[in-house]
Amino acid sequence: MNIKQIKEAAKRLHGRTFSTPLMSSTVLNELAGRRILVKPECLQHTGSFKYRGAFSAISKLPKSTLANGIVAYSSGNHAQAIALAAQQHNCSSVIVMPHDAPKVKINRTRRLGSEIKLYDRAKQSRENIAFQLADERGLTIIKPYDDPMVIAGQGTVGLEIALEAESHGIKNADVLICCGGGGLTSGIALALEANAPGLRARTCEPEGFDDTARSLAKGKICHNEKLLEGVCDAIMAPSPGKLTFPIMQRLCGPGLVVSENQALHAMVAAFHHLKLVLEPSGAVALAAALFHKQTSISDPAIVVLSGGNVDPSMFAKALAIDKNF
Repeated sequence: MNIKQIKEAAKRLHGRTFSTPLMSSTVLNELAGRRILVKPECLQHTGSFKYRGAFSAISKLPKSTLANGIVAYSSGNHAQAIALAAQQHNCSSVIVMPHDAPKVKINRTRRLGSEIKLYDRAKQSRENIAFQLADERGLTIIKPYDDPMVIAGQGTVGLEIALEAESHGIKNADVLICCGGGGLTSGIALALEANAPGLRARTCEPEGFDDTARSLAKGKICHNEKLLEGVCDAIMAPSPGKLTFPIMQRLCGPGLVVSENQALHAMVAAFHHLKLVLEPSGAVALAAALFHKQTSISDPAIVVLSGGNVDPSMFAKALAIDKNF
């Protein structure tokens, strides 16, 4: 992976994606005890940054490959992104999704024209199902994070952060990123290395699913013991990717970990003070900025809000826990 691939992805994405702006709130600054600027990728097509990587990857496939169709596996955000990007390329898509994924994500993926294959993540392997479908139907697999063109697409977030930070006069800062398998983090880290070396990527994860933080601390890939019973479904990857981890190991600072309750509080804060709707996974980086006051997070800090695809019931649960945040 290199900056050239990210810049080429940016050209393919030109006119397709929104350049989401850096936003701020004086109240959030007070709550965090530092100046924070947030990048709302929850406003991107399909409600998350994932559209960047999906379109980047699909747009590189030859017509003969597109004619056969593609398959992907995802709890929902990559699923919706693949569904839309495939539709835009007149390509059929099959998405392997856990049966307990948020209904809003399953329904929207189906509405975008994808065939859905539900599975039980406690008993089945989504990768095995996808590879079997690919073999039986001649489909091409597009992985959610361990794919060079997906990483390149996500890296365009970093290109935008570099430009926006410069316009705000920010030369040195931590960039806090919600992290699952590391596609977004590694792409941003590569873009910052080339275009804004004073900005440092930091991974943010929920407790119990902090495989990347542990991997960075130990210098080797670690795995999560569980993949169930978490509210942050979009970033419950089993481990960092084989492609993404070496990039994060070289370029990222120490990982940050928050509780699920803190992620829910961050959703409330974003709603009240930025008028933004986040899903729990998309609020983890903001939670780190708000609640890690005694750690070595920079002032200012840049926070990537990675997604906003939340079921109404989960959003109501977040609003109910703290009405005065």
